[in-house]
Amino acid sequence: MTETYDVVWPSGRQMHQGHRLAKRLDTLEGKTVAQLWDWVFKGDIMFDIWEREMTKLYPGIKFVSWREFGEIHGANEHEVLEALPQKLKDFNVDAVIVGVGC
Repeated sequence: MTETYDVVWPSGRQMHQGHRLAKRLDTLEGKTVAQLWDWVFKGDIMFDIWEREMTKLYPGIKFVSWREFGEIHGANEHEVLEALPQKLKDFNVDAVIVGVGC
């Protein structure tokens, strides 16, 4: 008996048109940058380093700590991600650094 299987190519045709990307910022000077983290690999250390170094490069840059947002991957991720757009607005965020470890 011969069986027939449908084959699905992982790089198949796109089913929808993509969204336009946001315009890139010209500079981070005076901008507010949010930090998002999945709490997996040393983000707490890396965000401290990035914040220290970026402050040297971009006068007036401000950061909203990952602590303000919660864990973006874990038990409460759905609630955290659902609240994210409003929190980004509330903090007047211009850009986001997302730390995802494995």
